[in-house]
Amino acid sequence: MNKQIIWILLIFGITFMSGCKKKYAYPFQNPDLEIEARVENLLSQLTLEEKTGMMVNASKPVPRLGIPAYDWWNEALHGVARAGLATVFPQAIGMAATWNEPGHLEAFCIISDEARAKYYEAIRSDNRSRYHELSFWTPNINIFRDPRWGRGQETYGEDPFLTARLGVAAVRGLQGNDPNYFKTYACAKHFAVHSGPEWNRHSFNVSVSGRDLWETYLPAFKALIDEGNVKQMMCAYNAFEGKPCCSNSRLMLDILRGKWGYNGMVVSDCGAINDFYVPGYHDTHPDPQSAAADAVIHSTDLECL
Repeated sequence: MNKQIIWILLIFGITFMSGCKKKYAYPFQNPDLEIEARVENLLSQLTLEEKTGMMVNASKPVPRLGIPAYDWWNEALHGVARAGLATVFPQAIGMAATWNEPGHLEAFCIISDEARAKYYEAIRSDNRSRYHELSFWTPNINIFRDPRWGRGQETYGEDPFLTARLGVAAVRGLQGNDPNYFKTYACAKHFAVHSGPEWNRHSFNVSVSGRDLWETYLPAFKALIDEGNVKQMMCAYNAFEGKPCCSNSRLMLDILRGKWGYNGMVVSDCGAINDFYVPGYHDTHPDPQSAAADAVIHSTDLECL
């Protein structure tokens, strides 16, 4: 289990129990302790079943430790989505057409302000449902090369440089600049070489030249890690060089965790691990158990079901 999952829950203050501020049933509930100590303490308290229950998007509560349910699934592509009224900005492809990096940062500062307000209101109402938490699966920094791709409007277009600049601005706007606390958590998606076609995204195997991989498809992801400190990465539906992205040794272990030293959390695209074994899709694994285990071995920390 990636410590980042626990770290994120703690940094958002989700696991504090009510009562006297200076009396804590467990060390992990004490905000005055170093975060690493709190993470280690909480991990030591969890059973294996409880840990696995927290490794899916609809994270299960652990009532005995005062940990509520938490749903990681949230979207803010051009405004806080699906959680009532919110400011709606132009689609990403429209904002990209402005080439306005400072304006993009300002837009996502507004989005994260609204996200925080909505989150506080939801918590006051004990609403832990989807689209009301603080982890956002935004931005989409895939390269838009084929106009037939149905989700191309979510991207910043075909330019790797522009995609990196606006992607970093979006992450900074979402996550804020406080040295200790994050406003929300952003997510770089979909890693990697994912640009359609949409109809066979669950079975498509991508093979590109080394130059295209490093000069076109990967620069924005590296920029969001190095410059934006993006806290989540989403692995893609498609396969890359014959292996599904969410269990791809070259992408996940060699490049992401190895060369780039990324230590944040990785979430699967929704249903992507099912594609490992569903007949007619990738067909690389015999059953759900082997698929989930292989994804975890390749450092996919959270499965979106």
